[in-house]
Amino acid sequence: MGASGTAAAAFPVEADWPRHRMKKSLEELLHEDSISIRPEDPTGPRFWRKSKIKPGPAVPNLNEPSLRLPRIGSVPYLNAAPLTYGLEDEVMLVPPAQLAEKLRANDLDAALVSVTEILFHDGYDVLDGIAIASHGEVKSVFLAHRLPLEQITEIHCDPASLTSANLLRVLLAERGLRPEFKTLGDYDDAGERDAALLIGDPAISFLRGAHPQHTLWDLGKAWKTLTGLPFVYAVWALRRGQHSETLRKTLRDAKTNGLAHLRDIVEMRREFDRTFRQAYLGGHIRYELDAAEKRGLERFIALLRKHGIETPFEPNYVR
Repeated sequence: MGASGTAAAAFPVEADWPRHRMKKSLEELLHEDSISIRPEDPTGPRFWRKSKIKPGPAVPNLNEPSLRLPRIGSVPYLNAAPLTYGLEDEVMLVPPAQLAEKLRANDLDAALVSVTEILFHDGYDVLDGIAIASHGEVKSVFLAHRLPLEQITEIHCDPASLTSANLLRVLLAERGLRPEFKTLGDYDDAGERDAALLIGDPAISFLRGAHPQHTLWDLGKAWKTLTGLPFVYAVWALRRGQHSETLRKTLRDAKTNGLAHLRDIVEMRREFDRTFRQAYLGGHIRYELDAAEKRGLERFIALLRKHGIETPFEPNYVR
């Protein structure tokens, strides 16, 4: 402001003030703890004598996890639908392997990832109480094979099958078998392979198709037979230090609401037929991460170590 108009009216400056009293700039005054005018300065406004310059509110950092909208990722499979109920417009859907890459790159705060992602990479917390698991036959994770297991020398795997591939390695290693694992380039080629590991909705489509030459070895059932325990395929992984109670509650509430509206989900979804959706979501897939599932996960970790497949980290559960 100039020395005239409003500024002049509010802060009168007398012409006979000593010039040395005018040398400090407004910026300097604003950075002082206080401004005081000596009582002998009759022209100094009375309220200046002990006024404090108080800073305004800090500008919020919108990159702080607690201030921005949470970035959530999940998989585009039917079995994940009950865990993202009500969040459909807010969740990024990508295949498991890409989902894990986005979480590692800090593009997401939380993701429903293959359980081996949190076992093989440190820096994650696991949201307690929620998982994609099975207590036996799972229907959407299996080895389709034309040869007896003992004669298989190579297995072509869906590139998205992070956890399932390691589960298959463990199951075969327990039988003394170590075939070579290769990438399955296209699901259309699965029927031409002697052995192919298939997962998710594409696996269900293969299951429901005509493949009389293939035997389907359900890995959920095989794990239950071997251990007597549930198997955990996926969990909510949270970037350590970048999640809030609000985010955790959002994910817990989505699961609660999804299971409460399971009938609605079965009716609304269009994958496969209603009878299959009901049996799959209402029985084959389990959504708890409780004591039994954790024992199954501990056994999986022990077998990964036993067979030298990886050196897993212990999960860190948070509520």
